[in-house]
Amino acid sequence: MGAVATAVRIRHDLHSRLLDARARTDEVFEVVREEAMYDRPIPERHRIIFYVGHVEAFDWNLLAERAFGLRPFQRTFDHLFAFGIDPVDGGLPSDTPADWPAREEVDRYKRRLRDALDHAIEQALERPEEGHPQLIAMLEVAIEHRLMHVETLAYMLHRLPSDRKNRGPAQEARKALHVKSHLVDIPAGAATLGLELASDAEFGWDNEFAAHEVAVNEFAIDNHNVTNHDFLRFIQAGGYENRSLWSDEAWAWKAKEVIEHPMFWAREGNLWIYRTMFGEIRLPQEWPVYVSHAEATAYAKWLGRKLPTEAQFHRAAYGTPDGKKERRYPWGEEAPSAPRGNFDFKSWDPLPVGAHPAGASAFGVQDLVGNGWEWTRTEFAPFPGFTAMPFYPGYSANFFDGKHYVMKGGSPRTAACMLRRSFRNWFQPHYPYVYATFRCVED
Repeated sequence: MGAVATAVRIRHDLHSRLLDARARTDEVFEVVREEAMYDRPIPERHRIIFYVGHVEAFDWNLLAERAFGLRPFQRTFDHLFAFGIDPVDGGLPSDTPADWPAREEVDRYKRRLRDALDHAIEQALERPEEGHPQLIAMLEVAIEHRLMHVETLAYMLHRLPSDRKNRGPAQEARKALHVKSHLVDIPAGAATLGLELASDAEFGWDNEFAAHEVAVNEFAIDNHNVTNHDFLRFIQAGGYENRSLWSDEAWAWKAKEVIEHPMFWAREGNLWIYRTMFGEIRLPQEWPVYVSHAEATAYAKWLGRKLPTEAQFHRAAYGTPDGKKERRYPWGEEAPSAPRGNFDFKSWDPLPVGAHPAGASAFGVQDLVGNGWEWTRTEFAPFPGFTAMPFYPGYSANFFDGKHYVMKGGSPRTAACMLRRSFRNWFQPHYPYVYATFRCVED
């Protein structure tokens, strides 16, 4: 009975987490004024209304027939809302608002879908020994997929004009810390990437498997992320006009899109303005700069440095000076909590670098988790022994194309469950809307 009881508890916990994740997506869509629901704040992405349906259709397409034998009740919507966009060739969508269903139709679809899935999940909980053998993994996928969209929707809504959004919380006043950044020497050692295949204790996406050691040579890394103040110096030094700092592809992208400064910045006369989630403020000098991989790479080259590799990030974040057991999180084994970093939806915007010294790694490197994803120079690729998820084969494999780079850490809008050491995020190098910062290394 013990094993059955444990299975029931786990599945009840998962259902509760799914309900919590739904509440998170509902909260995000409440930011959007009704008249803006068919806007497209980012040209490379779908209109907002698509995502209202997508987070629901994904759950249905993943679970309904495969796990519970449920028959479709609106197959057209199941297909319409199934797939997002990740254009790598410059192509942009050309649909119009009239091409999408009315909001009322989408909401009816959402309610009916949720009711059917909740009933099926509850029934499965009553007979866990008879349920689908991969139900736990599929529920984990549904939860984390939804929480990923809570974050990526924030990127989109960040670009939505303030008068198209409902008023958010007041910006919390934070005194700049005026921390001094310097390079920290990291001794040579091993970094363990990925999760053990035999581990049943922790969920992981297919690209997180399998665990393997990588030997990392001695290197030095910034103890803080590059700040807006630091990056402003790069701009003032003519970094965006210096052809030698940019690859051919990055230079062409910059010229085509007329990129002259970070996407989150704007100039008003002689002043630099920063676009927060709910308004504009004077450029916060000590916040981490959010930029594309191309811009981060150019800055690092300007200093004669590089972006870290994925393994170097791991070594600085989770390694220890004595080279013994690696830490679960940069700060140790304790679960993520507010004093450790700016993550898990506690803020809509970054905070000054160094604001969470309790989250520092064993080497004294700060903000490795939270306050902004961190670009690496590692192309997103499978680990040795990679096997695609049987029920979601394209999740990672579709992006092993040499056109995406690994990001590590987490942003203010990253859920705590995705702060695990093995989690890998990835984006294209010329996508400027992500809450992604960076730090430099010398190796």
